[in-house]
Amino acid sequence: MNESVPESGVVPEAEAGVPAEDTPDVRDPAEPAYDPAGPAPLDVERVPTGSAEVDAQLDRLGDADHLATDGHLEVYEDVHRGLRDALTALDARPGPPAPPSYDRRS
Repeated sequence: MNESVPESGVVPEAEAGVPAEDTPDVRDPAEPAYDPAGPAPLDVERVPTGSAEVDAQLDRLGDADHLATDGHLEVYEDVHRGLRDALTALDARPGPPAPPSYDRRS
């Protein structure tokens, strides 16, 4: 076994190049601190469907573009509810009258 590495396989911090705890963290002032990117729009093109109700719900998805990820769920649930209501309303709308049914047994 290599004599520079103890048998445990763990290299003491001082030998591993890790600064001791009492050493201050010195950063280059010219180097910016880590700053994750903020929310940004995906710029996904939305094509109108021709249904004002559905288009309004799809436009609502754009509200999530300006929110942090944890705010997306509320928008998605709201849009899902609106789309489901629009589909349900299609079933409730009166259509053309059904043709009369004839009893062929007579």
